[in-house]
Amino acid sequence: MRDLRFTISGEELNREPFARTSPDFGKKSELMVTDHGYKCRITNIVPLSEHEKLFQLRIVDPHERALFTFRPGQFLMLDVPGYGEAPISISSATSNREFIELCIRKAGHVTSALFEAKQGAFIAVRGPFGTSFPMEAMQDSDVLLIAGGLGIAPLRAPLFWINDHRDHYRNVSFLYGAKEPSQMLFTYQFEEWKTVSHIDLHTIVEKPSDEWTGRTGMITSLFDDITIDPKNTWAIVCGPPVMFKFVCTHLDKLGIPMNRMFVSLERRMHCGMGKCCRCMVGSTFTCLDGPVFDYWSVMNLKEAI
Repeated sequence: MRDLRFTISGEELNREPFARTSPDFGKKSELMVTDHGYKCRITNIVPLSEHEKLFQLRIVDPHERALFTFRPGQFLMLDVPGYGEAPISISSATSNREFIELCIRKAGHVTSALFEAKQGAFIAVRGPFGTSFPMEAMQDSDVLLIAGGLGIAPLRAPLFWINDHRDHYRNVSFLYGAKEPSQMLFTYQFEEWKTVSHIDLHTIVEKPSDEWTGRTGMITSLFDDITIDPKNTWAIVCGPPVMFKFVCTHLDKLGIPMNRMFVSLERRMHCGMGKCCRCMVGSTFTCLDGPVFDYWSVMNLKEAI
C-alpha cells in the first residue's frame, strides 16, 4: 500500500502553519539554546545527484543569525514542520554568517518531505550539537581529508576552514571516492579547491561509466598517488562506517597515530540530545560525546563501526 504521508506538494509544505507564525524564541540576548528551534527560510536548493540536494538556509531573525556559530564537524537537528526531525551535518563555512548549507540525502520520512519543499519554505533547526574536528591542533601540519560518497558533506566545513586559514596549514590532500561517477557530489567545486585552496585532489570510482577517464578501484588505491609524512600528518575520514576500518588501518600501517585520525559517527544519531538512546555504544552517546571521535577512541568502542 502506498504511504500517503509522502504525497505532498511543495505548495502544501510551504503553507504549513509554522510558515505563517512568528515563534517566540525567548531571551534573544543569550547564545542559541539547543532545545529551541530557530526558524529558517530555504533560500536556495541545488540538486547534486538523483538522491542528494544542497539546501541553503537563512535564519529569519537577524539577531539570532548574528549569534549562530558552529565548528567543523558539528551537526544540526533539522525540523520539517509536521514530519519530525533528523540530524544533519553542517556543510557550510564557519565564516559564512548569512547562510547555513545542509547536504541532504532523500532517505526517510523527514528528508522525503523536505525534498518536496520549494524555495521560500520555512523549516527550523536546533543546535549546533556535538564535538568537532580539532582544526587548530592541525595547524603547521599536513592534513589528509578522505571521503566516501555522502561523506564529502561533513568534510566541506573543514575544507572551507582550511581555505579561510590556508597559511596555517602545510600540504593538504583530499581523497574522494564514490561507487559511480553520477554519485559524486560537489564536482562543480573541484577546480576551485585545487586552484584557489591549493588542495591536492584525487578522485576514484568503483564502477566507471563510459565517459569516466579517472581512477577506478577502492579509495585506498589513491594512497599510491600521494606522499605522506606520518610524523606530521593529521587525517579526517568521513563516509560509510565500513570504510573506516580499511582506510584507518591503512593509515595506521603508514605510521599515522590513531589519535591523529578523526572520524564522524553521525549516521548512528537520532535525537541529538541523548534522550532516545538509539546512538548508544556501550556507555557512550554518539550525539553527546561525538559525533567526531579520534580513531583510538573508536577502536575502544565495541560495535561503534
